[in-house]
Amino acid sequence: MNEETETTADVHNVVIVGSGVAGLSAAVYAARADLEPLVLEGPEPGGQLTLTTDVENYLGFSKGIGGMELIQNGKDQATRFGAEFTHGTVENATLEEPPFELERSNGDVLQTRALIVASGASARWVGAENEDELMGYGLSTCATCDGAFHRGDDVLVIGGGDSAMEEALFLAKFADSVTVVHRREELRASEIMADRARDNEDIEFRWNTELKAIHGSQEEGVTGATLVSHPDGYPAEKTETSVDRETVDVGGVFYAIGHTPNTEFLEETAVERDENGYLHTRADDAGRATTETMVEGVFAAGDVADPHYQQAITAAGTGSMAALDAEASLETLERTEETALEVAP
Repeated sequence: MNEETETTADVHNVVIVGSGVAGLSAAVYAARADLEPLVLEGPEPGGQLTLTTDVENYLGFSKGIGGMELIQNGKDQATRFGAEFTHGTVENATLEEPPFELERSNGDVLQTRALIVASGASARWVGAENEDELMGYGLSTCATCDGAFHRGDDVLVIGGGDSAMEEALFLAKFADSVTVVHRREELRASEIMADRARDNEDIEFRWNTELKAIHGSQEEGVTGATLVSHPDGYPAEKTETSVDRETVDVGGVFYAIGHTPNTEFLEETAVERDENGYLHTRADDAGRATTETMVEGVFAAGDVADPHYQQAITAAGTGSMAALDAEASLETLERTEETALEVAP
């Protein structure tokens, strides 16, 4: 820490990094346990769910609910029970022992006895024209979330790995046609996933092709896309005059080029991450899964530890689990501190 860094006087019981559905669920449970959690909302308050216009597969909303509305409801609920929210991003963490220290982007340092990491995983975007405007309006990063809205549509899936094959296979249940757009001539997907996609008669492939632009509006949704192709692949890297350009009519575009977990601030800590940055969690003495990371008192919730499901409902579930695990951890810590005081000379 530099000399300008200011450490806040209060030591929080629980700090929750992230304000998506996992962080909000953790905040509700922690607040109801009178732990007075502090939630750091991060650079994208509400997380990926705020990019979804309609959520139809979240339990309890038979007619669906807007992603932003669901997030705001969760924030209101957590606030009602005593959770505190503040804007801020964690740049570095010191986690040797509690109280842990979290250095924010403004230089201030927060102290907390327990930490719940619910900072999520950000979907990778292509960089196509109009993607900012149309994300959530026919452009999506989650077929499981939005595929049912595209019954009878022709749709594109951008990518060539296992995620792209899974998205294409799921979308084939609803769409009239699914076209996988891949910038090379061979897939990165595992052989079994590639074979399943190739064997599906509703899935086609556009090789050596990339997405250049998406057409449509927030009122109409996605109406088309511009594709560029080159026989040697990676057409976006070629000169404009050397690529073939084509505009196709489609009703939806799905990005499936992976996610990046937002765990950079844990790089210098003992919290274990896999090769892609997702957090590892440990099992309890009976071999059952928990949300605790390899650092006692630090917990993971939502997509930050889940490269597979990445659903709002599963994130909410692990958020509640993390809060319950944190509550138990704090009780153990309190007993340990009381014992240490009793035996002190």
